[in-house]
Amino acid sequence: MPQATPDDHTLAARLATQAGELLVGLRERAARDGGPTGRALGREGDRLAHELLVTALAEERPDDAVLSEEGAADPRRVGARRVWIVDPLDGTREYGEPPRTDWAVHVALVVDGEPVAGAVALPGRGLTLATDPPPAPPPPAPARPRVVVSRSRPPAEAARVAAALGGELVELGSAGAKAMAVVLGEADVYAHSGGQYEWDSAAPVAVARAAGLHASRLDGSPLVYNRPDPWLPDLLVCRPELADAVIAAARG
Repeated sequence: MPQATPDDHTLAARLATQAGELLVGLRERAARDGGPTGRALGREGDRLAHELLVTALAEERPDDAVLSEEGAADPRRVGARRVWIVDPLDGTREYGEPPRTDWAVHVALVVDGEPVAGAVALPGRGLTLATDPPPAPPPPAPARPRVVVSRSRPPAEAARVAAALGGELVELGSAGAKAMAVVLGEADVYAHSGGQYEWDSAAPVAVARAAGLHASRLDGSPLVYNRPDPWLPDLLVCRPELADAVIAAARG
């Protein structure tokens, strides 16, 4: 498996945390000073966090390529072995609705298509979860598995999975917040269909795997990153002991 250096793990965690602190500060100033709200606040947060991340990566990893949601794709990145995939603000709508905390910052290093280092900051909660040191294993699963879904558009597959497992649906905001709920033991399954981009899941997948969780496509096939088209149709992050049952249920 491709490897990251210890410094790569440290850098991912530091940058995710710094971008998160910037976003918290922006939201607090906007509330205090009558600044932007709602979508305008989300757009401003996206822009500033993007600038922080890409500037820092250009300085600290000048030989690596970068793929960011908020910036034009680096033309070098498809042929590059090492690519940083970042989402400066995952959950712009949730961020623009204080005091919601279900939004995140994603920073991941992908080597040869594999997310090998990464961090997901949950700035509204004062948390950054990273690949080194990895998160502690989640506590024992409850009797009824919790399947985390979007508040606005829960996929039919998630409802089918919950029914097959005798579980319950739990609503939450951004992709990073959902995946980290599984890492933290606040949920047991994140089954997403309907499509995402690579920046939505690269860092969450890196962190989830570091914590010993299962991460794949919904049909169990591998996740491959840094492809010419960064669209990913679906995603599964769950407790490893539930993976086979979830995949079978998602297939219908």
